[in-house]
Amino acid sequence: MDATGKTFAIVVKSAGNPYNEKEIEGFKAVIEAAGGTCISKEPEAATADAQVSVIQSLISQGVNSISIAANDENALQSALQDAMNAGIKVSCFDSKVNADSRQTFCNQAGTQEIGQALMDAVLDISGGSGQFAILSATSQATNQNAWIDAMKSLMESDSKYANLELVEVAYGDDEPQKSTDQTQALLTNYPDLKVICAPTTVGISAAAKVLQDQKSTVKLTGLGLPSEMAEYIGDDDAHSCPYMFLWNPIELGDLAAYTAIALVNGGITGATGEKFTAGDMGDYTLTDAGDNGSEIILGPPFEFNADNIADWKDVY
Repeated sequence: MDATGKTFAIVVKSAGNPYNEKEIEGFKAVIEAAGGTCISKEPEAATADAQVSVIQSLISQGVNSISIAANDENALQSALQDAMNAGIKVSCFDSKVNADSRQTFCNQAGTQEIGQALMDAVLDISGGSGQFAILSATSQATNQNAWIDAMKSLMESDSKYANLELVEVAYGDDEPQKSTDQTQALLTNYPDLKVICAPTTVGISAAAKVLQDQKSTVKLTGLGLPSEMAEYIGDDDAHSCPYMFLWNPIELGDLAAYTAIALVNGGITGATGEKFTAGDMGDYTLTDAGDNGSEIILGPPFEFNADNIADWKDVY
């Protein structure tokens, strides 16, 4: 893929998020290797307003492409439509915008696959029954909400989860201190709590520290960075998280970059059924995202546990 003379912008959710930084790392490497110029933007706050300001600035700069991890599914529509009307190719990754605001979506893993993995982990770690809580990012985060909805649907449709009770969905807003406070509140408010599931890298890291420092009997699972979670992973009383899941955010950044180049070069338009080659990652097909738009799925979630965490903690 050739990106010579073209400028590609990546907009993540907020500054100071290690997961976002790894996405930028992958994206930038692909763009620059293809001869393009990469602009990375990290808003100070994980809000739609902060991202709208960034998008407007990028339109003024006349970039060729914007790849964005959305803080809100619908609130970015006007700004992103302005970008597309200006001839800028728009795609999203990690957390999607609605179908009218994008050409395609790079999805880290299938929504149902993630919901299934998380629910089965809660079932396993709880021993099959009892109370659990979810510690999410923001209440508007599209990826978080989709995964949580998938978990709730599984609880309703599959009797194997019948003895589990979801007592609360708490929101730490992807801020370490607020996630810490929310974890402590869950422990106080639900003395019979067995498991916290945090499908956010910031939230799971904050919760892991609280649980381990307090020697709590409550256990943790969710989606986390191996580098941040290694000291908490273990299937014993000394560790707060028996196992967790994620994908490689560097590879998600890679895929977002290859997708952006394919859009700019006209290799794809964003239509369901189109195919393209993402460098040495191989061939990908645009599939139906279920919202009248298309998506490209990176792959299934990967389990990190006591047996493999040492192999990954220095990778990302």
